[in-house]
Amino acid sequence: MHHGILLIDKPRHWTSFDVVNYVRRHVAAAEGKKPKNVKVGHTGTLDPLATGLLVLLIGKDYTRRAAAMSKHDKTYQVTMHLGANSSTGDAEGELRRVSDTVPTKQAIGELLDTFLGESQQIPPAYSAIKVQGKRAYQLAREGKAVQLEPRTIRINRISLESYEYPTVRFTCEVSSGTYIRSLVQDIGHELGTGAYMSDLRRTTVGEYDIQAAVPPDALPPAQLLQRIVA
Repeated sequence: MHHGILLIDKPRHWTSFDVVNYVRRHVAAAEGKKPKNVKVGHTGTLDPLATGLLVLLIGKDYTRRAAAMSKHDKTYQVTMHLGANSSTGDAEGELRRVSDTVPTKQAIGELLDTFLGESQQIPPAYSAIKVQGKRAYQLAREGKAVQLEPRTIRINRISLESYEYPTVRFTCEVSSGTYIRSLVQDIGHELGTGAYMSDLRRTTVGEYDIQAAVPPDALPPAQLLQRIVA
């Protein structure tokens, strides 16, 4: 029987469900079961364009822990593009030019520091939050106005890594429930330039680190399943 935690480095364009389904199929094959009879979950979704750490929980005893483990703080490497806003907050949305202003590296670094600590954040309309029984992103795609309530988030650490206009790269450690797309939009608003997230990589979830993770298809299935840790 396979049960425990498996650390996956999610590739770009894979959904979190793609990863879960991939591992579930191979666990089922190894145990001679149907995939629907194998429990596999995770501790927090990554958008398809994002890469990085996905903590998989395998077996009923572990999937029961998903809600508690999803509350762990997370660390991200973020790339944002200045000068425009996006309807979805990332590079996939409709872009609208905002400003040609080129802020200094010092101004960006000082602004990032102001986001430390607790604050109220409005989640993006293109999110999986349910509104009257439907996902917010479904309503947004239908062209309907989406009003989401602000929520308390916490940024423990945020540091500027590099800047060459229009590209800014920074690292942040945040509380569960923090939307990086919204954080980037808020930074762009405060700079007066507009901004959208062009790349995102998650590197830690609580005590778990990307250094211990592997892409789902990097190893033969049998070797991948050997990496499950109880």
